[in-house]
Amino acid sequence: MFTKAPLKIDGNIEEEWERISPSSAFWEYFPADTLLAKQQTRVKFLYDNQYLYVLIEADNPEENYITPSLRRDFSSRNSDSVTLVLDTFNDGTNAFLFGTNPEGVQREALISNGGNNFPRDFNRSWDVKWQVEVVKTATGYTTEMKIPLSSLRYGENSTQWRVNVYRSEIANNISSSWANIPRNQSIAGLAYMKTLKFEKTLPKAKVPLAIIPFSSGIVSKDFEENSTASSLSAGGDAKLSIGSGMILDLTLNPDFSQVEVDDQIINLTRFEVRLPEKRQFFIQNSDLFDNYGDRFETQPFFSRRIGVAKDRDGNTIENKIIAGARLSGKLTDNLRLGFLNMQTAEDAANGIASNNNTVFSLQQKMFSRSYLGFIFVNRQQTGDVDFDVDQDEFNRVVGLDYTLASKDNKWTGRSFVHQSILASKEKEAYSAGFRLNYNSRKHNFSYGGNRIGEKYSSDLGFLRRTGIQKHFLRYGHRFWIDSKKIRSFELSQTFFYVDKPKTNNLVTDRSMRTRGELRFTNQSQLRFQFAHKYTYLINDFNPLGGDETVGPPAESGHYYNDFELSYRSNFSKKINYNAEITYGGFYNGTKLSIESEVAIRLQSRFNGSIKVNYDRIDFPAPFSSGELWLLGPKLDLTFSKSVFWNTFIQYSSQSENLGINSRLQWRFAPLSDFYLVYNDNYFARTTFVPRTRSLTFKLTYWLNI
Repeated sequence: MFTKAPLKIDGNIEEEWERISPSSAFWEYFPADTLLAKQQTRVKFLYDNQYLYVLIEADNPEENYITPSLRRDFSSRNSDSVTLVLDTFNDGTNAFLFGTNPEGVQREALISNGGNNFPRDFNRSWDVKWQVEVVKTATGYTTEMKIPLSSLRYGENSTQWRVNVYRSEIANNISSSWANIPRNQSIAGLAYMKTLKFEKTLPKAKVPLAIIPFSSGIVSKDFEENSTASSLSAGGDAKLSIGSGMILDLTLNPDFSQVEVDDQIINLTRFEVRLPEKRQFFIQNSDLFDNYGDRFETQPFFSRRIGVAKDRDGNTIENKIIAGARLSGKLTDNLRLGFLNMQTAEDAANGIASNNNTVFSLQQKMFSRSYLGFIFVNRQQTGDVDFDVDQDEFNRVVGLDYTLASKDNKWTGRSFVHQSILASKEKEAYSAGFRLNYNSRKHNFSYGGNRIGEKYSSDLGFLRRTGIQKHFLRYGHRFWIDSKKIRSFELSQTFFYVDKPKTNNLVTDRSMRTRGELRFTNQSQLRFQFAHKYTYLINDFNPLGGDETVGPPAESGHYYNDFELSYRSNFSKKINYNAEITYGGFYNGTKLSIESEVAIRLQSRFNGSIKVNYDRIDFPAPFSSGELWLLGPKLDLTFSKSVFWNTFIQYSSQSENLGINSRLQWRFAPLSDFYLVYNDNYFARTTFVPRTRSLTFKLTYWLNI
């Protein structure tokens, strides 16, 4: 309903709200999906020429709320909360998410790819200014939201949006939703939503300009070189809305020193491990750039390639980004555009050339929720290169993708074909593949395949290997138990194989996996898996790492079996844990792996956890055997809604490194922060030897013009 009366956002129900009838009843989503929710939730909407107002009343007379943290962008999986999802272009593919908990902590995110996969399709690094207030009552809690229309993108002459509101009751292990969503689908998915109709056409979105300057400084010591250094720098970002659906982001001399460090892992595979992007500039509308190809084998663009490079010794180091621009959003209701351009600096001391990095993407909606995508990726050396660089002058990829999503989301999938354009004009420089998924109440089916040419290359992409073809087949059957303790049991069978067509179809990988998964109504989970594997090693493989150990040799084939058992406890408890044990063959030897994590929560203020991973690998003589350890304690303290402190300690025996990262954040104004970050690294061999140490500050301020 349109309103002319200004609303005071205080969580109280004003007279203007009383004029509106509440929404229809909420449906239970977990553990069942055929019943109305026991504790109901009511939602109302108002709007004017500047804001969307939302009132959500959540019944809970017991007041048994669980709110683990006061930190912004919390997860609804472990916190009582209400969440609003807005599909403003009615495309069932992309949406805005706003949520809060009984303590009034805000969270917002961008949803892409239909919201089918958590957390991959949910970008919680997106920030925007909006207001929320929560009032607890004897019967529950009331949430009042005020969202600027200028913070949203929507089509011109909009008269309706697709919308949903869902709720988490962690203490009761219940989730409910305004839309009736099948329990085999994601509760935040965009296939099942309600319609929000506006009395009058929405005004054209205003064109706000946000300027976000920053300053930062660092003091560091390198114990290997016995040297110290300090520096000050400044830069900034800008955001400008173009029309109703596009946004232009600019960055100058970006600094990512405040970004949370990556989790260390023990990599026992033969391939590079993909780590998530955490830098804010690359996050918004990221699906326009990275949602192409097969993210497991061949992805033409992977934003973490920008800003890192290899030095002359083959070590991965930071490569300074000078400036960048990104234009992204909706050209029309059915056509999205993405353009990204970043310039990186020359680093002659480490033999790194300057490069211009460009990605151009178009996505045309087809049918109800599917789309056809085009992508062009280009890395081009710039400037005069007068030192040895192990890099071609340019590397380009052009490709087409068709992404399938049926109206009810039972059928999803993708097909693609990409071609590298190389300075050497190599043949066999293509990548192609497809995947088809069917997900109904009882049946879960996937089939797919890839073929990657020997010379296919994408310098700005993620590519595990070339010269292979891969086939993948999986079928799972769910049994819905609906007892007081057990929710479902799923039994699945997976088969895949990889061969090399240009090497007489040499099979390099083959696996048969049988898995059972038991889910309980308290959200705990028990899983077991048996796998029969075959691997042919093209190259020598040393999973233990280091120069003094020897692993299985090249040109050898290995059959082996292993068994895995894992359990995840009820994460609504103050103390919860995950544990997984795997034992069995490992190439021509055996491997015992134990992964565990224990977490503790002190309501709203403190979260702590410790991860302990252990691997024991035994190979027959003359190959090496050994143990690998990974330890990772985390401490997270929220003093208030604006002051947070977290410390992350990581020890890996595989990389022989001990790292300490401690970060204090003060949000002194909306979306404006002061960070103080302490980093300490040690060589962890027989003794701990200091390696590097640094203290960094960063100050950012968000200005709306």
